[in-house]
Amino acid sequence: MFSHVVVGTNDLTTAKRFYDALLAPLGYGEGLSDDNEKRRRYVYRAKTTLFIITQPINGHRATSANGGTIGFACQSAEQVDQWHTAGVANGGTSAEAPPGVRETASGNLYLAYLRDPDGNKLGALYREPDRSER
Repeated sequence: MFSHVVVGTNDLTTAKRFYDALLAPLGYGEGLSDDNEKRRRYVYRAKTTLFIITQPINGHRATSANGGTIGFACQSAEQVDQWHTAGVANGGTSAEAPPGVRETASGNLYLAYLRDPDGNKLGALYREPDRSER
């Protein structure tokens, strides 16, 4: 059901050290840097999910909700679009960029984000197959 979990942080160096150590016994390597012009973050990739630590994209201090996202796994880009359309039609508000492909260190992702009527940030993700998997 879930595709990824994102946790906001105010100290990315300390958070990376903590999660590198915390996740090592579970078989995960160090977080991979996925910095861009809007934020700094580290990605921990499992077979079907991602765990991400990040500085909030809006520039505010991280709190237990700011920087947090609940991500839902989808089976196609069309399903992501349907999810987004249904959410907006039922009281949600579109967030970030429009639904579409995002190129990341962990491959191409088709993503959509919205906030529920209470302001919780939600995402829908379809991981595009690597060219070698097609």
